[in-house]
Amino acid sequence: MLAKRIIPCLDVEDGRVVKGIKFKDLQDAGDPVELAAMYNEQGADELTFLDIGASYRSREIMIDVVKNVSGEVFIPLTVGGGIREVDDMRRILKAGADKIAICTAALMNPGIISEGAKILGSQCIVLSIDAKKDGDRWYAYKNGGRIKSDYDAIQWAIDVERLGAGEILLNSIDMDGTKQGYDIELTRTVSESVSIPVIASGGAGTLAQMAEAIENGKADAVLLASLLHFGEYTIRDIKNYLSNKGVPIR
Repeated sequence: MLAKRIIPCLDVEDGRVVKGIKFKDLQDAGDPVELAAMYNEQGADELTFLDIGASYRSREIMIDVVKNVSGEVFIPLTVGGGIREVDDMRRILKAGADKIAICTAALMNPGIISEGAKILGSQCIVLSIDAKKDGDRWYAYKNGGRIKSDYDAIQWAIDVERLGAGEILLNSIDMDGTKQGYDIELTRTVSESVSIPVIASGGAGTLAQMAEAIENGKADAVLLASLLHFGEYTIRDIKNYLSNKGVPIR
């Protein structure tokens, strides 16, 4: 089994880190540069920054954030939110990011995945899927989880791998911020349907739930926000627990 990654997620709006529940009711969680430096010090494997404002103004702020963070930390940075074309990807990478996460733009124009992979390399393209269950199926949502698309989330995961995405960031809207645990069924179904790495996101509340996402959900990495931002656990706490459970960590 390959080593599993622990990835703090920083949702950034107007230059500040925020956190909500099911993509709503946002509250301030701190300064992105300070939090990034702290997580780097604690031993995070990567960092993910998502610009939830997704406007032109917020993207300019995000570029400044990425520049400031990349000068302070030395682990891979994934940046997403408001990416509409390959030129946006180039600008974010030039600012210091290592990977680009795309969601809405890919649902609107799947060709951006293959174009970005061809020009920048598949290793740079992270396809973010905001999934929500409706009946017995999950659907991919766009515009920050506000608009349901026609895409079945599982089939969409299969499609984006074929188009050239190098990794999937799988966000459960139903579980986001609830601390009730990751959507294990969703995570396992996607993980078993593709051969590229899958990052589980949405719902972490306990250390045991993180282990479950890896062991039963077959995730390659777990994304965390609230538990870290508000000091309930450190990266070291998580890695020690997982290591004691026999999960290979970096």
